Amino acid sequence: MNKDIIFGIQPVIEAILSGKEIDKLIIQKNAGIDSTRELFSHIKTHKIPFQKVPVEKLNKITRKNHQGVIAFVSSVDFASLDSIVNEAFSKGKDPLILILDRVTDIRNFGAIVRTAECTGVDAIVIPARGSAALNADAMKTSAGALNYVPVCRSPYLIDDINYLKNSGLTLIGMTEKTDKGLYDLQISGPVALIMGSEEDGISPEYLKACDYLAKIPILGEIGSLNVSVAAGVALYEITRQRLKTD
Repeated sequence: MNKDIIFGIQPVIEAILSGKEIDKLIIQKNAGIDSTRELFSHIKTHKIPFQKVPVEKLNKITRKNHQGVIAFVSSVDFASLDSIVNEAFSKGKDPLILILDRVTDIRNFGAIVRTAECTGVDAIVIPARGSAALNADAMKTSAGALNYVPVCRSPYLIDDINYLKNSGLTLIGMTEKTDKGLYDLQISGPVALIMGSEEDGISPEYLKACDYLAKIPILGEIGSLNVSVAAGVALYEITRQRLKTD
């Protein structure tokens, strides 16, 4: 059995009540309302992301008696964003927060976390839906960096973006949809950096919320960098400027 999953209605409920971090739930479409009523009550209370899928998808994961419910257990404990920001300020530190908008590839995610740890990122914020699973594979691809970088799961990413801006952080969005180069920015103080998905970049709603948009110079024929490489370039430019002013 995959050690990252729990299946069956009651085992999943017990996992939730015991405080296990559930990365996501998949629930069989047309599952009986009576059998899942208590489960959905706990899902709502604990704000656990879930998806309704055909039974064939559950059967591909396990042929055992899953009762139409499979939970994917996170390999990390999710952190509170406001606590991290407040703690950084209380220590006299300018917080550096990395927001990943729908980065789903596990190898990209792991590589980004590894770079984030090396550049002193205080926390990584991910959406509750549409992000890479925080499982053993994520831990491995991050070279263990997930043990050191707090991850905050956001039910409503725009709310956390607005919270960071209201807390005094400058929001920088990395995108090709701008004429402003990354190296033209004067980056100082508290910063939140947002990286978009592998497919279509940063969501329009989040782009509008950014204080600055920046792009990385591309001198070759290929139009864009891999998101993990782009994140590394951006984080190290922030680091370079911070070290220069210390």
